[in-house]
Amino acid sequence: IFSEEAIEEHRAYFDRLLDKQLKDGGDSYSLRRLTRFCQPVWDIVTNPLILDYVEDLLGPNIIAWGTHYFCKMPGDGKVVSWHQDASYWPLTPAHSVTLWLAVDDADLENGCMQVLPRTHTLGMLDFDMSGAEENSVLPQKVKRAEDYGTPVPFELKAGEISLHADMLVHGSEVNRSSRRRCGLTVRYASASVRSLDPGWTQNSILCRGEEPTGHWANVPRPETDILAG
Repeated sequence: IFSEEAIEEHRAYFDRLLDKQLKDGGDSYSLRRLTRFCQPVWDIVTNPLILDYVEDLLGPNIIAWGTHYFCKMPGDGKVVSWHQDASYWPLTPAHSVTLWLAVDDADLENGCMQVLPRTHTLGMLDFDMSGAEENSVLPQKVKRAEDYGTPVPFELKAGEISLHADMLVHGSEVNRSSRRRCGLTVRYASASVRSLDPGWTQNSILCRGEEPTGHWANVPRPETDILAG
């Protein structure tokens, strides 16, 4: 999607954003809800080429309702347990897709995302809560995930994207390298999807098409950036 020069520019922006986050007492996993404050993120969310791919999956009326950087630092020991995105979200029907933009190269060594193919066809699966000893970024853990087939790694070069359905089981292992693994996730849904929690609509963008009911917000591009000045 993005040239080497373009993704290097965005990586430099993220480096500054992460530095600010850490100085403010946050961590590398808590950078989310960015469309109101980060001009480069808003621009990625509404990028026409990306939306062409999303439209193939969701149809012509597209809402982006969430953004989140997942930045796995070398040696942080964190895993992401096997899970389905939809089980975290108060959305109905399940008609959403997650875009994962590689800000850094992502491979097995530094803990790239892995998926269990075709699990998106199985509906909602039973899960337990991850124990503290697992050191998981997310609390849910699909039961008996090993029964659902062989994991397939999504190894991406910086600037490449993957897209996965909200019911697809996925997760990632520990970063065992000396390299960072950062990705920007964007959550897209068909405009016909409804949120059972009004708070989940406040940072949304009508990226393409129509949404005449007003259920979803349509956040404009920020006039200034959180890092301006």
